[in-house]
Amino acid sequence: MGLFDRLRGDDSPRVAFFGIDGVPFSLIEEEPETFPNLTALAEEGSSGAIDSIIPPESSACWPSLTTGVNPGETGVYGFQDREVGSYETYVPMGRDVQATRVWDRVTDAGRNATVMNVPVTFPPQRNLQRMVSGFLSPSVEKAAVPEELERTLTEYGYRIDVNARLGHDEDKTEFVEDAHETLDARFASFKHYIGEDDWDLFFGVFMTTDRVNHFLFRDYERDGEYREEFLEFYRKLDAYLGELRELLADDVTMVVASDHGFTTLDYEVHFNQWLAEEGWLSFSEDEHEELGDIANETRAYSLIPGRFYINLEGREPRGSVPEEEYEETRDELKQALLALEGPNGKQVCERVVEKEKAFRGAHDEIAPDLVAIPAHGFDLKSGFSGHGEVFDTGPRNGMHSFDNATLLVDDPDITVGEANLYDITPTLLDLLEMEYDREGFDGASLVN
Repeated sequence: MGLFDRLRGDDSPRVAFFGIDGVPFSLIEEEPETFPNLTALAEEGSSGAIDSIIPPESSACWPSLTTGVNPGETGVYGFQDREVGSYETYVPMGRDVQATRVWDRVTDAGRNATVMNVPVTFPPQRNLQRMVSGFLSPSVEKAAVPEELERTLTEYGYRIDVNARLGHDEDKTEFVEDAHETLDARFASFKHYIGEDDWDLFFGVFMTTDRVNHFLFRDYERDGEYREEFLEFYRKLDAYLGELRELLADDVTMVVASDHGFTTLDYEVHFNQWLAEEGWLSFSEDEHEELGDIANETRAYSLIPGRFYINLEGREPRGSVPEEEYEETRDELKQALLALEGPNGKQVCERVVEKEKAFRGAHDEIAPDLVAIPAHGFDLKSGFSGHGEVFDTGPRNGMHSFDNATLLVDDPDITVGEANLYDITPTLLDLLEMEYDREGFDGASLVN
């Protein structure tokens, strides 16, 4: 029995979900001494590596994880999306997610949901028990409802995110300290509301993991200067998750998952620079900084991460590729992407996926025509202000991967197998013993 256990008017099961953004399952497997609590959870329950989505970017991943459907249904494809029939772009926020979130299903069923720090949820929803939005929120004050939540989070020194700019410094000491402080406040806040024990679904995300991986993952994999600092951060995360597990009552199933995997970054690949050098993309003026600055003769352009759009007549405002040449042009671009090699002689794109194979739904009109899944080591960039080199390096030494995301469930009657991100929401609903239309999801429950 957990330390906190409430008097309930029914015996409906509950779920506590803890997101560990960007933590690869292999890291937990390889470091049992760093992760004694997660290793115990894996051994006593169910666990495995799962696939992410296309594209494996947090802004697209979390809407899909929390709805069980692909970006064609959520309407969110990445950190930056383009308007329909326009070259205008925008940063998708919570209101742009068009599919039903798992916590809304819980609330609609007359049960309570506490949601904390999930990316792409700003502005916070007022129909929930309590919510603090995550990544992309401007401040705790604006991200938290009701007011009681904002006051409590402020007392704990809660932060929306780590100061990622500190990771750009060659000396990572301040960045690591800031990551610990952010993690400490996140844990204290989660512990407080786990202790309230008044929810049916607790859904909280540790996103600092993604930030630490971006700036220290190569140090871990290749025995770099900050390898011990990397492992020490994860020892603390594991201890916090172990303590949270101990606090949960017997009627609560604990689920821990990441939205994508991670691997070492060797080269950033600036694809709009490559498209320009290969004759696919040009700009109307010497000074250019956004999608709207492309020239009429442009045949293709790119948005992060690895999304490619044909400049199609009738769809783009100044489309140059006739519709009857679309398939041929797209295939030409796909083959060129697959043939691209990095300075190390390795293939840059592990595979290139056509939109109809990756996306479907009511909101697929802004879907990219192609999505490149990079081979490990290549981080796919975009940008329209011009970049001198196609291949470059920056302050980050870790990058997202499509494979090797994490799923751990404190229940042995789960079959992870060849699961993916879309399976998580239907699994949570089954664990909560809620009724739902199984055909309404791109994934399927993993509950046996």
